[in-house]
Amino acid sequence: MLVSMTEMLKKAMAEKYAVPAYNINNLEWTRFILEALEEIKSPAILEVSEGAIKYMGGYLTVASMVKALIKDLNITVPVALHLDHGSSFESCKKAIDAGFTSVMIDASKYELSENIKITKEVTDYAHQKNISVEAEIGHIGGENSNILYAAAEDCLKLVKETNIDFLAPAIGSVHGLYKGTPHLELTLASEISSLTKLPLVLHGGTGIPDEMLLEGIKCGICKLNINTELQVVWTRAVRNFLNENKDVYDPRKIIKAGEKAIKNAIIQKNKLLGCTFKY
Repeated sequence: MLVSMTEMLKKAMAEKYAVPAYNINNLEWTRFILEALEEIKSPAILEVSEGAIKYMGGYLTVASMVKALIKDLNITVPVALHLDHGSSFESCKKAIDAGFTSVMIDASKYELSENIKITKEVTDYAHQKNISVEAEIGHIGGENSNILYAAAEDCLKLVKETNIDFLAPAIGSVHGLYKGTPHLELTLASEISSLTKLPLVLHGGTGIPDEMLLEGIKCGICKLNINTELQVVWTRAVRNFLNENKDVYDPRKIIKAGEKAIKNAIIQKNKLLGCTFKY
């Protein structure tokens, strides 16, 4: 069942758990994730970056693949197909028109007024079609960028003027692998949650200690984005398989070698965050 994230995250917020959002990179990863989440009856958020969409062929290809897998695999849990870090109104519109059920517009690189303007344009279009919208404020760290923490009053202004459904405020997380000790400003998250009354999204979920994630849920985090963690465990498993099976050349066997590692990581994370057997 392909749905928007609105009810999914409202339920998480009310019952104090978080739903991991897993990035998909190809058909096999999508299948592995869906099967793992069906096994533990957990809601599923499949995220796709613009780069992954281009890699897989386009917005319509991705949406059609996900819908077909849900049907062929008899997936019964609710599934949201979400554009991750949409860079423009045009990108979000393409995703919505292709059949995505949720989009993120990331206009955080602009001044607040421009962020609000672009985000509102996306929300106005998305809500006409019952599509949920996530926005970012502040700047989440990464390989070539520093963290710019969100300001609580700016978060409230963005929410009030755009009518978004979820908010991703920068509170100290980074994309990719941490080079130092992870640190989240959870007091800031709690303040933003209290002001906006919206489910909060934490980007850069890989490498954050379990205790910190659980504390984050208490502070309003309802969605946790995970990409690098699955890439690392899959790559490790495939590399070990190839080292032990040097004559294998069938790509199906090579890609499938990482299936168990991905599924185990997903099941462990979903159990940790408390969203197993919710449907």
